[in-house]
Amino acid sequence: MRIASWNINSLRARMGRLLDVLDTRQIDAIALQEIKAKPEQLDLAELEARGYEVAAHGLNQWNGVAIVSRVGLEDVEIGLPDMPEYDGVAEARAITATVGGVRLTSLYIPNGREIDHAHYDYKLEFLDCLTEHGRSLLAKNPSAPIVFAGDFNVAPTDADVWDPSFFEGKTHVTPPERRRIRALEEAGFRDATRDWLDAPGTFTYWDYTSRRFQKKQGMRIDFLFSSPAVHEAATGAMIDTEERAQKGTSDHAPIILDVSL
Repeated sequence: MRIASWNINSLRARMGRLLDVLDTRQIDAIALQEIKAKPEQLDLAELEARGYEVAAHGLNQWNGVAIVSRVGLEDVEIGLPDMPEYDGVAEARAITATVGGVRLTSLYIPNGREIDHAHYDYKLEFLDCLTEHGRSLLAKNPSAPIVFAGDFNVAPTDADVWDPSFFEGKTHVTPPERRRIRALEEAGFRDATRDWLDAPGTFTYWDYTSRRFQKKQGMRIDFLFSSPAVHEAATGAMIDTEERAQKGTSDHAPIILDVSL
């Protein structure tokens, strides 16, 4: 099975790009972030014509997550247990479904904005919530096939940014954020793509400004964190930089994992 994740940066604006990725890469199930729409605003006809089912969660023109699958879509859950709110709102940042026997969660982790901003504390709380949820799932069933997929808005190491000095004093690279990623790994979830794609300059996001993509000035902030059962079944991975090079695409590249369960 081929599982993917992509911060698509507006599903309505980039439905054509999604269809091309699904066709070209032969994706079985994909977790999407920043769909920026309510479910009823989405035209799913072409996806359904290709045999895909869709579960989407969006509240307005911000955030929003979805799962698109042609290998089944069952037991859909919105949010996470005890998920924190921001300014009194439970934002559209998590959706889970069983696809091809794998429990797949699409996650759009809060950006954090600035280190002294309330959104940064919200981000840390959200990551703590995710880790506790993952730990609880594996405590119940250590062999459960689980993937936490999405835009984590954290670069776990200095090698995951094009220039560490550029990010000094900014979010995404602070010790508290990186500790949360390590905690998720210590809970039993591994960055499923890093074993296959661990080299300097292996990025998943390039800002639209200043021709960052062409200059190879990116960040690695999108991940497929897998439970032991999925990690052991992985057979390959890729970052679809060819898609990022296309006109009118997202500022993130799709990340793809092949598993044989």
